Amino acid sequence: MRMKNILLFSDFGIDDIVATLFAYLCPEINIVGIVADYGNVSRKSAIRNAAYLEEVTGIKNIPIFGGAELPLTGEMPKYVPEVHGIEGLGPIVPNLQVDENLFENFNEVNSLIEKYKDNITIVSIGRLSSLAAAFILSPRLMEKVKDYYIMGGAFNVPGNVTPAAEANFYGDPYAAKILINNAHKRIHLFPLDVTMSATITPSIINSLHQYYEATKNKIGLLVKPMVDYYYSSYKKSNPGISGSPLHDVFTLWALLDRSDIQYREVPIQIVVDNGIAFGKSIGDFRKNPDLRSKDYKVHKVAVQFNYKTFVKDFFEIMRTPESNILEK
Repeated sequence: MRMKNILLFSDFGIDDIVATLFAYLCPEINIVGIVADYGNVSRKSAIRNAAYLEEVTGIKNIPIFGGAELPLTGEMPKYVPEVHGIEGLGPIVPNLQVDENLFENFNEVNSLIEKYKDNITIVSIGRLSSLAAAFILSPRLMEKVKDYYIMGGAFNVPGNVTPAAEANFYGDPYAAKILINNAHKRIHLFPLDVTMSATITPSIINSLHQYYEATKNKIGLLVKPMVDYYYSSYKKSNPGISGSPLHDVFTLWALLDRSDIQYREVPIQIVVDNGIAFGKSIGDFRKNPDLRSKDYKVHKVAVQFNYKTFVKDFFEIMRTPESNILEK
């Protein structure tokens, strides 16, 4: 089993937090740094939530970097408390204060990438503004990143912010376009086309909660109240949905050697013009390569996955004893 070093970019709403806990518990994933961005919540709340995770897990050796506060569009971000709660933790209100001045430290990401050069993967499960800034300011350094795993986009399904666009790309399509056009290697991209099907049912969450209660796992006991809140929001916007789509958990699960995901390598572009398609991700899925767009960069888009394997891995990894976190 090969452990992967991960620099995680996140806007720390509910699914981001569950994904981070999944990564902490997974023996194949080694988070070496966290960039906390605006998105689901403000940058300040995202930083606080990252620090709160350190507090409850006891992990004190992973550096937290303050990411972007605003998108490259220059517009004020719009947060989604109806989906993630006022604090980004559903009904949970952490009793923790952070000094935001201590997190004006994004430039320190450069030293981390240098430390793990050619053996570090960037995973982004939030808005892409900070990551785009790194490509603008340090393009040569970004060539030392081994892989990119990005949650974002909606190609052949409806968006979740507009009929056309997914939240991470819609929140800053300029940043998404910079990443798509300037990444030195083919990105692994996880759009709503697959992540909306990565649902975890209430019965699975309830079973995990019973295990956490029986084992007095204080970290695990955070999961049910957050995911229940998340699911209640999804049921309002998507009546009949069978569970909570854990988009960000899916993106981290994709890192595992045993994850069963099919990709299509297709030319991609992002719509940045104002209008009804703003933030839309376009993939040229035409089967005849002679017809495909020659001006678009080609990337790996996840198009299909083994749902049973995903659920099995999620359930097993989330039952890992909390003591294992500090042993990694």
